[in-house]
Amino acid sequence: MQTLEDRWEASYDPRVRRHLDYPTGSLVDEFLKACHTYADKPALDFFGARTRYAELSEQVEGLAFALHTMGIGKGSRVALLMPTCPQHVVAFYAVLRAGATVVEHNPLSSPEELEQLFADHSAEVAIVWDAAAEKLLQLPEPVRPRVVVSVNLIEEMPRLKRALLRLPLSKARASREQLSQPAPPQAVPYSQLLRSKGRAPEVLRPSAEDVALLLYTSGTTGTPKGVPLTHANLLATTTQAKEWVTTIVPGEEVFMACLPLFHVFGCSLSMNAGISVGAMIHLIPKPETGLILDAIKRRPPTTMIAVPPLFQRIVDGAKERGVSLAEIRTGVAGAMPLRPELITAWEDAAGGYLIEGYGLSECSPIVAGNPVNATRTAGSIGVPFPDTDVRLADPEDLDRDVELGEPGEILVKGPQVFSGYHERPEETAAAFYDGWFRTGDIATADDNGFLRIVDRLKEVVITGGFNVYPSEVENVIRTQDGIEDSAVIGLVNEQGDEEVIAALVTADGLLPDVDRLRHLLKDKLTSYKVPRRFHVLAELPRNEMGKVLRREVKNQLQKVDRLRNEKRDITR
Repeated sequence: MQTLEDRWEASYDPRVRRHLDYPTGSLVDEFLKACHTYADKPALDFFGARTRYAELSEQVEGLAFALHTMGIGKGSRVALLMPTCPQHVVAFYAVLRAGATVVEHNPLSSPEELEQLFADHSAEVAIVWDAAAEKLLQLPEPVRPRVVVSVNLIEEMPRLKRALLRLPLSKARASREQLSQPAPPQAVPYSQLLRSKGRAPEVLRPSAEDVALLLYTSGTTGTPKGVPLTHANLLATTTQAKEWVTTIVPGEEVFMACLPLFHVFGCSLSMNAGISVGAMIHLIPKPETGLILDAIKRRPPTTMIAVPPLFQRIVDGAKERGVSLAEIRTGVAGAMPLRPELITAWEDAAGGYLIEGYGLSECSPIVAGNPVNATRTAGSIGVPFPDTDVRLADPEDLDRDVELGEPGEILVKGPQVFSGYHERPEETAAAFYDGWFRTGDIATADDNGFLRIVDRLKEVVITGGFNVYPSEVENVIRTQDGIEDSAVIGLVNEQGDEEVIAALVTADGLLPDVDRLRHLLKDKLTSYKVPRRFHVLAELPRNEMGKVLRREVKNQLQKVDRLRNEKRDITR
């Protein structure tokens, strides 16, 4: 009888090995190797301003020395709060070169969120987009970093663009204010640090097991948890990704970094993997279609890493503006399901493959992916990456692997998997079972071993003793005319029973005929899966990657229920 492992190996692209050799050093070693090998090639493109690999290495060494003079070294943490820009790339590797750990944050986070996170990681220095510097300097003294470095994005733009932004015109002023805000006088200008002359001591160079990156994930609990990823974890992801994407030609690649570098997806795959193969990386500070298409026109990317809604906007925008996507050999999508019609539209326009992958922050982030060939399957997350062990286990009995086609929780082992949450022993213990990381995602495997996500374990709705997987219901709802999007959650009613509830985004903003909608859904879903109630929202809340936040949908609908109950009580 064929095992799942047998099915996975049979589904591999013949050019991809199941077991790999991994670098024994650190991200710094791989970065410096790339800078030496590709010294004269362009490393970064920012609105058309190019930085060569040799220049990038010099900037990293200068900033690393400046950080060293501030007392940053082994055991230190440096927070980064920036959009995707050249300074972000330099700061990331400079922190590592100084022997410290990078702590990534969304620069748009609120002061309250930042206070909680800085209290957890105690970063000594923060390198911050100037528009966000004031937030850091206003944090309470016990959690405030002792040095805040302010970054001006405009300084890295081409000379002509800088000149145009200085024009006394309302449009230029509005663009300038979006890109940069005057930093408080207490902040140290980033450009001042780059003028530092010297090298950080070689003894500070990190080892494979040192923590390179600390980022935060709330999962479904709402409580941020620090995820420490070592150099070895991140290098494993880079190595696996390079093996998997068989179209990559080192020294000839162009990557598009249109996802935020403060997210592990953009950091690992757009930046780290791109630099390791000597790619020129387009840095897009905000994932706007116009900025991406302008970059494509300057020099078309060969590899595109994005989320499905962004792929859709690019293919639509390219068609409207007459921009060719023909040189994009490989598109890699994650964070949410990839629709068959989008795959067709993209591959018709680009000629290359668009594949869906799957991962989590705790896995640096990759776990599984579709092969980069004609066997890629819409709606599937593919098969496990090299050296990645996966089990589909019964959530009620984790010692039991489910039967083929039966839903089971994805459990993972591999060199890219983290070892536990930052100073959270209880959460760490709950996240692992017998050495396997519990993803909390429920999936099934088909006859070829291809995995398909059914839902998040903690978001499964249990109604009348039956499990309802929200994604299954949402996919059916989205096929109905006039419904643009949907999020399904569970709410407990007055009798204490959980009910299936759907939030809808409709074309006209109105609630559709509910009886007719239920009747249509019952043709495709078992009756207990059909939502008991429907609510219309103007839009669904999403994270920075575009993923729907069902937890926030639930909070919104709970407020609606409370207001309705209060009104009912008043009228009694």
